[in-house]
Amino acid sequence: MWLDRIIENINYIGAIALFVIGLRIVVTHSNLIKRIMGINIMGTGVFLFFVAIGNVTGGVPPIVNPEVEDQLFINPIPSVLILTGIVVVVSITVYSLSLVVKIYENYKTIDQKELSKLISEENNEH
Repeated sequence: MWLDRIIENINYIGAIALFVIGLRIVVTHSNLIKRIMGINIMGTGVFLFFVAIGNVTGGVPPIVNPEVEDQLFINPIPSVLILTGIVVVVSITVYSLSLVVKIYENYKTIDQKELSKLISEENNEH
């Protein structure tokens, strides 16, 4: 019984697992590139969640077929939102990586703990 419930909701469980894995990476790692990867994993979890919401068991793509009556359609809105989300996540990733490159050029490190120390020392000098 409980195994059937898990199997029915495996997409939601997978989405939550991906989001939590990404969140753990963002919170526990001080390497900026690893944090960006964690944000991407979190975004993938959100995308899977939207796909799971839009899925309808026994549903067909929302293309009307006049020969068939009482068709059950899959909701297309989550798919459209995912396309927009992918563009946003890719844009955030590119921008973040470009910032990491500039940070490395200026401070020769991408570790946030070291950056905090260097910036506080820099502020104390002025």
